[in-house]
Amino acid sequence: MILPVKPRYSYNEAMIAVDATIERLQTARELLLAPYGLDESSLLKALKVITEHRIDDADLYFQYTRSEGWSLEEGIVKSGSFGIDQGVGVRAVAGEKTAFAYSDDISEAALLDAARTVRTIAASGQSRRVKIGGHTVAPSHRLYPAVDPIASMDSTTKVALLENIEQRARAKDPRVVQVMAGLGCEYDVVLVARADGTLAADVRPLVRLSLTVIAEQNGRREVGSSGGGGRFGLAYFTDDMLQHYVDQAVHAASVNLEARPAPAGEMTVVLGNGWPGILLHEAVGHGLEGDFNRKGSSVFSGRVGQRVAAKGVTVLDDGTIPDRRGSLNVDDEGCATQRTVLIEDGILRGYIQDATNARLMKVQPTGNGRRESYAHVPMPRMTNTYMLAGDKDPKEIVASIERGLYAVNFGGGQVDITSGKFVFSASEAYWVENGKIQYPVKGATLIGNGPDALTRISMIGNDLELDSGVGTCGKDGQSVPVGVGQPTLRIDGLTVGGTA
Repeated sequence: MILPVKPRYSYNEAMIAVDATIERLQTARELLLAPYGLDESSLLKALKVITEHRIDDADLYFQYTRSEGWSLEEGIVKSGSFGIDQGVGVRAVAGEKTAFAYSDDISEAALLDAARTVRTIAASGQSRRVKIGGHTVAPSHRLYPAVDPIASMDSTTKVALLENIEQRARAKDPRVVQVMAGLGCEYDVVLVARADGTLAADVRPLVRLSLTVIAEQNGRREVGSSGGGGRFGLAYFTDDMLQHYVDQAVHAASVNLEARPAPAGEMTVVLGNGWPGILLHEAVGHGLEGDFNRKGSSVFSGRVGQRVAAKGVTVLDDGTIPDRRGSLNVDDEGCATQRTVLIEDGILRGYIQDATNARLMKVQPTGNGRRESYAHVPMPRMTNTYMLAGDKDPKEIVASIERGLYAVNFGGGQVDITSGKFVFSASEAYWVENGKIQYPVKGATLIGNGPDALTRISMIGNDLELDSGVGTCGKDGQSVPVGVGQPTLRIDGLTVGGTA
């Protein structure tokens, strides 16, 4: 998908966004405050307790989450789960120190107890996490419907959906011997009250469908995976969409059945579009998060305004793309998300910021304060991170390879933020000679350094695509949903660890 520059809100769009913000705030009040005898005056009382000692910032983060999951294997539903979690996190920030307490008991007594606890921690100069028993409505977006995806389809239909995708996978190729499918839904309501008087709320639907197939031929077994999702109801998973996932997963498994051992050495590597942007996310995106740069532990620290990538390379983090898995109407500190240019035509323009790091670095927040739940502190995290398209035909890029690797899809990987070094395994890749794809290869591992790899990009495709909606990012023990994307890219002189 090509992503144009987002226009400014028109008057009508602004009015719609305001109306949606008020509606979400009302939903949050009904779920998180009213049942427990709380209102805005209760929140103000707790914030006043915290601010009796000198602090730089404070907030209350209420959350209600209802989740459901189904999994199918060997033709039967192997498991089903349903859960409800709710609570409040209370935070005070003084300088670089954070005092944080949380409780799964939403009551005025628990709220005030948490407020007194963080006030005491802040006063003593400590930083630790403890579990214990006149507002202005913040501006926000309207990026996704405020629906409950769990209620958008009954249980019988959800099971039938998984059975449908399994039957399609087995019918697609007789070599498919095993199918595993999973369906997850989440309805998340959050309310943020800040010491500066900001009040923000969001209603966040999230769905994900995953498919894994195992194909067997002549005693050899290979795996293929696919899936997708986003912030909407389950009606998204139409028969056409299910068939698309099946085609992708079965294709990946069948290609790997024919794969040969991958060559090793330094060579030209072409990365496919879409999900291969996970390498950009891990090897570059994390290094552009504000906390790492404030502490000087990132290879990008202190380099704003300098060239860090080849000309033509523009990298953005955009939390405002409608319906995307990584998008948010407001972040977990109550700030509206933004479209942030991180690298422009190879020049580093800035970092991803939450409120605390932005204050300490004397810049503006970028709407990237995120936390896994009410029981976690926020930190600067990516939303949807991608590279803009160039002007090259993808076929032309592949045809430019004399001897090298065409990596279409990726599995797992590891990155060292301080050095930028990465190791990623390709789950679908091909050996190319004289511009022609020769055969699929298995066991190819890409080894390199993120900032160095950015300077080795020599061709950028015109086929920017975002992933299908499956990404989850981990940092400091917290996981949040994200999106990635990129066009087809040629990188010169990348090291490939193979099996040949």
